[in-house]
Amino acid sequence: MVDKQKIDVKNIPVDVHVYRPDTPAKYASRDRIYVRAVKGLHQSLRRNMGFVFMALFFVLPWLQFDGHQAILLNIVEQKFTIFGLTLWPQDFTLLAWIFIIAAYALFFVTTFYGRVWCGYLCPQSVWTFIFMWFEEKIQGTRNQRMTLDQAPMSASKFWKKALTHFCWVAFALFTSLIFVGYFTPIAPLFWDFFTLQAGFWAVVSVLFFTVCTYGNAGWMREIMCTHICPYARFQSAMFDKDTYTVTYDERRGENRGPRSRKDQHYKEQGLGDCIDCNLCVHVCPTGIDIRNGLQYECINCGACIDACDDTMEKMGYPKGLISYTTEHTLQGKPAKVLRPKLIGYFLVLLVVCAAFVVNLTIRKPLELDIIRDRGALYRETPEGLIENTYTLSIINKSQQEKTFMLAVTGIDQLNWAGPQQVVLAGGESRNVVVSLSLDPFYAKKPVLDLTFSVTDSADPAVTMSQENKFFAGR
Repeated sequence: MVDKQKIDVKNIPVDVHVYRPDTPAKYASRDRIYVRAVKGLHQSLRRNMGFVFMALFFVLPWLQFDGHQAILLNIVEQKFTIFGLTLWPQDFTLLAWIFIIAAYALFFVTTFYGRVWCGYLCPQSVWTFIFMWFEEKIQGTRNQRMTLDQAPMSASKFWKKALTHFCWVAFALFTSLIFVGYFTPIAPLFWDFFTLQAGFWAVVSVLFFTVCTYGNAGWMREIMCTHICPYARFQSAMFDKDTYTVTYDERRGENRGPRSRKDQHYKEQGLGDCIDCNLCVHVCPTGIDIRNGLQYECINCGACIDACDDTMEKMGYPKGLISYTTEHTLQGKPAKVLRPKLIGYFLVLLVVCAAFVVNLTIRKPLELDIIRDRGALYRETPEGLIENTYTLSIINKSQQEKTFMLAVTGIDQLNWAGPQQVVLAGGESRNVVVSLSLDPFYAKKPVLDLTFSVTDSADPAVTMSQENKFFAGR
C-alpha cells in the first residue's frame, strides 16, 4: 500500500493593490530642432538629386505630347494619360503592378543601403530641406535663429518671421498648383485660379494641399518621420548585419572629449577620435545623436557624416568616424553584399517587373462591354421576328482616331439593325445600340450563343470579342 503524502494548504491573498502615482504623468513637449547647415559629399549628392527630381515634378505637367498634356490623370473622366499611353479604370491592374514594383524596389534598396530613400528622395524630406533653406537665408545661421527666437518681438524679428512664412506659403501654393495640375489641365488652372474663375473643387484641392505642405514641411517636419510615417516602424524588418547604414564607430571614437588640434597624445589620456563637438547632432534634421547607436528616427541623409568628416579633417584625423558601414564591418568581419534576403528581393523585383511588361504588352488599345436591354429579354416584331437589343460600350484606348468594324458570329440568318462602323477619336468612349432579329424557324433552342467582335479597320490584329446570349423565347 502506497503512503499518501499530505500537501499543506496555504492561503493566498486575493486582494489586488493598485498603486497610482501621486501626480499625473507629464509628457515632455516637443523641442524645436534648429538644424545647422553643412557642406560635404553626401549633402551635395542629396541636393543635386532633390533638385533633379523636383525639376521633373515641376516641368512634367507642362509638357505637351501629340497635342495634349503629356501627363494628365483625369479622375472626373476616369482617363489617365501618360504621354502616348491612355489608361482607363479597366487598366488598374497596371497601376497595381507599378505600386508592387515600387514597394519591392524600396525593400531592395533598404536592405542594401538603409533608409536612403527617406534622406535623399522622400518628398517630405526634400520639401523640409527647402523650407529650412528659406529659414537660413532669411533668419540666419543656427545660432542666429536660436537668438532670434529667444529675443522679444521687434520690428526686425516680425519682418524676418513674416517674410519666412510668406515664402513658405508661396512655395506651398506653387507646389499645390503644380500637383493639382497633374489631375486637371494645368495651364487653365493657373489662369483661372489667379483670376478667381477656378471651379470649387479645384480651389478646395489647391488650398488643401497648400495647407498640408505648409504644415508638414514648415511645422511638423521630423514628426512626420518619427510618428506618422509607417516606414520608420517596419524598416527594421529589412535590416540585417550587412545593411549599410549611417553608423558611429564607437571603438574608434570613445572615450569622447575636447582637446587641442596640436594635441597628438590624446590616446595616452584615454581619449578616442571624437572631440565631442556635437556637430553631428546640430546638423541632424531629426535631432538625434548618432553616437547613441542605430535609431529608427535616422533617415540616412548623411549630414552627420559630412559634419564629422569636416571636423576630422580639421583635427588631422582620418575620416570615417561616422560613415555608411555595416555592423559586420565594425566587428572586423567581411560584409556580405550578396545574401539570401537581398537576392530574394531582387528576384521578386525582376518577376514583378516582367509581369508588368507582359501586362503592358498584351494590353489592347480597345475595350468592349456589352449590356443587354434590361426592359425585356426579347420582343416580337410586326414581321414575326424575334428581336434582342444590345448596347455595345466601346472605348478607344489609344490617342489616335480609329475606325472600328462591328460584327456578330455564332448564329446564321441574323438580321443586324444598327451601325456596323464606328469612328472614335483618341480616348473617346461611345455606346452603340444594336438590334438583332431572327426568324423563329431558325431558332433551334430557347437560348442561343453568339459572339460580338469589334475590329480596328486599319489593324485587324487589334480586335476584341465578347460572348453573349440571344433569347429566342421558346
